Amino acid sequence: MIRMQIQFTEAEVSALRHEALQRKMSVSAVVREAVDERLAQSSVRPSREELVQRALAAVGRFRSGSGDVATRHDEYFADSIQD
Repeated sequence: MIRMQIQFTEAEVSALRHEALQRKMSVSAVVREAVDERLAQSSVRPSREELVQRALAAVGRFRSGSGDVATRHDEYFADSIQD
């Protein structure tokens, strides 16, 4: 393990100590667990840049079979919600 020094507000320290006491863990273990959970969440979500790239890659890849969707979109929409 690597030792690091971080600063917390008094309220944060109080909450951390309470959580550690309730869970019968050290404050360090509570902090490590919270950091691990946060890092796991952020690695699951794609970045904004990746989402943009995915959207751009999808442009033009699908066809409706109708060449006039841009001009008759209201009619097509009305038909789709009536079905």
